[in-house]
Amino acid sequence: MHRTLIAAAALVSLTTAPESPLDIATRSLARIDGVQQLAGLRAEVTVVRDTWGVPHIRARSVDDLFFAQGYVMAQDRLWQMEMWRRANEGRLAEVIGPQAVARDTRARLLKYRGPFDDAEWSSYHPDGKRIFGAFAAGVNAFIAEHRERLPVEFVLTGVTPDPWTPETVVLRTPTFGDAPSELRLARSVARLGVKRANAESNPDPWDELVVPEGLDVAAVDDAVIASVAGQAAAPPLAPAILPRYRSLAARRGRGAAFDAPSGPVGDPGSNNWVVSAARSATGRPVVANDPHREVMLPSLRYIVHLEAPGWNVIGAAEPPFIGVALGHNAQLAWGLTIVGTDQHDVYVEETNPARPGDVRWNDRWEPMRVVHEEIKVKGDRPVTVDLKFTRHGPVFHEDTRRHLAYALRSALLEPGTAPYLAGLRLSQSRTCRDFLDAAMYWKSPSENLICGDVDGTIAWRPAALTPARAGWTGRLPVPGTGRYEWRGFRADLPFELNPARGFIATANNNINPPGYTPPLMFKNADTRFDRITRLLQMISRPQPLTFEDHQRMQHDAHSLRAAADLPLFRGWTAADAGVERARAAIAAWDGVYSRESQAAALYDAWRGRTGRGADPSAAAPSAPPPRDVVESRLRAAIDRLTRELGGDWREWRWGRLHTRAFPHPFVRELDLPTVERSGGAGTVAADGATYREILDVGDWDRSLAVNVPGQSGQPGSPYYANLLPLWADNQYFPLAFTSTAVDAAAAHRLRLEPKEK
Repeated sequence: MHRTLIAAAALVSLTTAPESPLDIATRSLARIDGVQQLAGLRAEVTVVRDTWGVPHIRARSVDDLFFAQGYVMAQDRLWQMEMWRRANEGRLAEVIGPQAVARDTRARLLKYRGPFDDAEWSSYHPDGKRIFGAFAAGVNAFIAEHRERLPVEFVLTGVTPDPWTPETVVLRTPTFGDAPSELRLARSVARLGVKRANAESNPDPWDELVVPEGLDVAAVDDAVIASVAGQAAAPPLAPAILPRYRSLAARRGRGAAFDAPSGPVGDPGSNNWVVSAARSATGRPVVANDPHREVMLPSLRYIVHLEAPGWNVIGAAEPPFIGVALGHNAQLAWGLTIVGTDQHDVYVEETNPARPGDVRWNDRWEPMRVVHEEIKVKGDRPVTVDLKFTRHGPVFHEDTRRHLAYALRSALLEPGTAPYLAGLRLSQSRTCRDFLDAAMYWKSPSENLICGDVDGTIAWRPAALTPARAGWTGRLPVPGTGRYEWRGFRADLPFELNPARGFIATANNNINPPGYTPPLMFKNADTRFDRITRLLQMISRPQPLTFEDHQRMQHDAHSLRAAADLPLFRGWTAADAGVERARAAIAAWDGVYSRESQAAALYDAWRGRTGRGADPSAAAPSAPPPRDVVESRLRAAIDRLTRELGGDWREWRWGRLHTRAFPHPFVRELDLPTVERSGGAGTVAADGATYREILDVGDWDRSLAVNVPGQSGQPGSPYYANLLPLWADNQYFPLAFTSTAVDAAAAHRLRLEPKEK
């Protein structure tokens, strides 16, 4: 009923008035000043939005605090929350159409299927279910109050949000984890042999690869690899869900409005570090973190300040945006980077030729479990899918010729593994020692959690629900016959507390302590960690690190890979004038990928890249190329830049190759400007630093943050893009925390009151 009304209203408005999407968006903006009465609220709550769009929520109870947070999140990000929910529930086909059925099927195959009991709820927090219920009620309150003026994306598409429940809040993102890597390595072993395949994979720490007994690597064919390929891909929204509005816009000369460009993903990479009081100019620890992910509109993260009895925490969270996943309370600060803990294994099950629905385990046959689900499809009939499961997990591929089934064992299908929600426990830790204990409840995603507290303690733990494997490492698929089973989950996760070096840093590097076996994961080389540790060691001697030092480190664009290659361009002269000009530019370069640098563009093209690939350090040659090769590649680089950037060398700069776009999911008129960026290419300033924080444990109001492009996902909001200029120029805003600082920075005040029955 509501879907029909909203779609009809949108059609009428679009056919009777030249109203743009921005006009519709402006009419749909949520109230951020004044008084709003809400059913379900118990007492008054204040929401102070500061100059930068950060909501500071003050409540008198836990229930009202998280009710208000749900309401505020829906005010700013309801469409993003809706699409996150549909993607994880396997319900995109309802709004996109048949092209989303395959993705929905995969999402349903890999989703968490319970039980929703105390093991699930209390894992995140002792009051987990109560908190999630309050948050969901707040989201529902916004939907109920604004059903006739929902955000612009709902108006244009006719989509109506369903009510939220506590189970909605703990949805998992469907993923195969490192299963594709296991299968590709098995394929490599079949082609190259164990030793060569292992050498080419170059695991860090080094591991003498052993093929599990009973595994036929030759059976891992292209079809198996294809079954887990593109696991995160989703079909585009625009062509599928807006055909009516596209045609209307085309008649008004705006037919291209929905083919939004997508910016390059680039090379991701997260950094964090905490320095001790002795190494800090503030006399207290400082925590710095820039967890890199996809640059998108709206931002992946949202900053919020939550204050109630027992709660006073500020920082960022990801969808569904409940609590704080990284930030600080009044006693400690923390940050995170991905560890890469191996939480998945592929099991190759032997199926019964006589009864293909049975698989062998411990010398007996047992039936797969089959779940029938119906997927609703926009513009088409519903699709019924049969999902199969063995004792190890969901079956993602069946090889009927070889009588094999491939199943995924995933730690993320265990209770308490909804991503980031254990931040609720971290938010109430009072010391870094408490923090280390709370980190054991952080099960997903795998994160290097670092901490600094007001007493001067610093700490680290690589937190994740980690399978216990005995006698095997998980790098290759294993037979599902019963020999290679998990023995529960590891309780021996490493940690550090006040190391003598005076700092802790991680950058998605190998964090396994010497002799720690089996390793948590295997990595390839990454130069960011080396650069960060060098900077921490150099800068803090003899003087302690200043706040400005931390800012410069987060934006450090110096490439260790480039610095190692610079001697190749020195001490000789090329006969070709163009090649000599390029050689001289790189030879005089400082190895810094600044957006203005011509030499960075030339060097990157010489490396055979375009500014959008993976960290080049992992593909570094084992021996320097001879001079004739250097020279010929310089000529190729010149030709490439001429094609891509034109013939005017003055326009050859790194920023033109290294851009960040902010396209709206389907309305080009709501796009934000594309910006040129320094960094990337394996530097500390890697791509994807959409959120940064530098937290001063000695004076919380001196802390800094940025979140691009803004806090609000509603076009027309003053906070839709207000942080983009700061981010583009490597700047921050102050993260107000004390009541005095919050009130001084207040820009909008909203009072939420209980609605009288």
